[in-house]
Amino acid sequence: MSAASKFVRSYFPFVVVGGTFAWSVFAIYGHRAVEAPPGTITLRIAHWQLETGVRDAFNELADEYAKLHPNVRIVQDAIPETTYGQWVSTQLMGGTAPDMIEIGYLPPHILVSYYNRYYLTLTRYVDQPNPYNAGTEFEGVPLRLTYKDGMRTGYVEELQEYMNIPLSQFGVRLFYNKDLLKKLTGLDEAPSEYRAFLDVCEQIASQQNELGEYYTPIAGSKFHFAMWESYMFNPFTYGAVRKADFNRDGYVGYDENYVAFSTGRLTFESPWIANKFRMVREITDYFQSGYTGLTRDEAVFLFAQQRAVFITTGTWDALSLADQARGRFEVGLLSFPNPTPDDPVYGEQMEGPLYEYPMQGFAFGITRSCDHPEVALDFLLFLASRHGNERMNRIIGWIPAIRNAEMAPLIAEFTPNIYGMYNAINFNMGGETWIKWLQMYALYQVKQITYEEFAAEFGPFYLERGIEDFRELQKDWRRGIARNEQFLAGVRAKALMADGDEALSHWVKYRALTASRQIWPEVWHNAQVKMMERGPDLDATGPYEYSDEVLERVRQRLRREDRQARAAPAESGRPRGTAGG
Repeated sequence: MSAASKFVRSYFPFVVVGGTFAWSVFAIYGHRAVEAPPGTITLRIAHWQLETGVRDAFNELADEYAKLHPNVRIVQDAIPETTYGQWVSTQLMGGTAPDMIEIGYLPPHILVSYYNRYYLTLTRYVDQPNPYNAGTEFEGVPLRLTYKDGMRTGYVEELQEYMNIPLSQFGVRLFYNKDLLKKLTGLDEAPSEYRAFLDVCEQIASQQNELGEYYTPIAGSKFHFAMWESYMFNPFTYGAVRKADFNRDGYVGYDENYVAFSTGRLTFESPWIANKFRMVREITDYFQSGYTGLTRDEAVFLFAQQRAVFITTGTWDALSLADQARGRFEVGLLSFPNPTPDDPVYGEQMEGPLYEYPMQGFAFGITRSCDHPEVALDFLLFLASRHGNERMNRIIGWIPAIRNAEMAPLIAEFTPNIYGMYNAINFNMGGETWIKWLQMYALYQVKQITYEEFAAEFGPFYLERGIEDFRELQKDWRRGIARNEQFLAGVRAKALMADGDEALSHWVKYRALTASRQIWPEVWHNAQVKMMERGPDLDATGPYEYSDEVLERVRQRLRREDRQARAAPAESGRPRGTAGG
């Protein structure tokens, strides 16, 4: 064998790999050079939205933007949601991140650290008009005031900065197969009252198709259960806020929840908690068997096969479901069925309609690695203009985030109700108590234990082990004091070096952060510890309640004021009820 043959046999794999790599580099470079000639600014935008219309909307809006800015080219990176969080982390840490990234699929504490390290702040721009609103009713109006929620979603409290540009609003509703509902129940429209809805589900569950398979009233999965819980089950815990919202911020934190249980203000016999579990059982009895182990797509498939009548989902799936049903059956929309005030079980808890959190999302931040941040911001402002936002969301089939932007008639049904009852319990202290909660709650969902068994096992564990998790959380907060001081020192330095309105803004931010991070948490923690040290008190009043003694004093004062009002006309010499001359 010749030396040349030996060389080829020994190094042939390396030659092939090297040649392939060189060819791929040349091909990619040549392709990009054709698509982006010299002088072209190429911006990459990453998102996980693979639903119908999203990529089409980006392409159309990017083409429209290119007509205004011929030297700018927008490239999409559409990443599956199952790997999006890991992909974003890798790109950010590796310094290869796209110019604009959709925010999400990361734990909140990690997201905050990423904001601080990898994203540009946008605060300076939110009080400036959006230039692409020229000629509309929002000409000259600050950007944040053009949003339906005042751009609240773009604001990160931990940083006291605006960090992203939201582009859409989302709502959740019940979809149903109108043709199948008519066939199985004779109804043209699904009932919106809770008891009637349960009756319809029972009627559906008792019938079989031509293959002898029973119909499923509600297509469910772990993904869909979370929506039922947020929009239907949890709002019935609203009354607990009067017992547990000790800092009076309108919400019940995990620490307040534990203090309320440890002092006897709340128990698992409290109607707001017991009836939530009761409703969970009543509704999930009409899900398909094994729903807790099913994925989102499996539930959608069951609905698309016309084996289930109802499915709950949001605007993100609206067009996809409509496409699957087109030519086969008609899709109807229904709000979550409310019990009436005279309902024998839930009537007393019906203090109003169910609050539907107006989810502003589809939000994008600009990375620090972006070579043209001013162009990236300009493109996002184009998408957040009245025209751009309306056009983009109409193509996708979502709700616009910008005020007065019109939406498709189907999507108008998703407009959230922003007044009503909301969740007022929170058992997520982390640690062993949260693990125990997840385990026991999962057993309850699959009917392996009753609510009485759930309460008997989890209740004592929560009270006994919870104190350790409570203390550990407080330790974690105190460990963060030093980091908070470093952060506050940076804010204080900005305030000292700034002038005029900018300095005033920084000082307001510094005071707000100092109070919210360093002062009030310590005050409320000590107040909670004192309540727990006093031990259980079944007669204790909650923060929005009055003791019998206080109520009696109020009644006495009102009676006294009434007597004085009645005596006043007589003292003036005029009959009561007559006008003076």
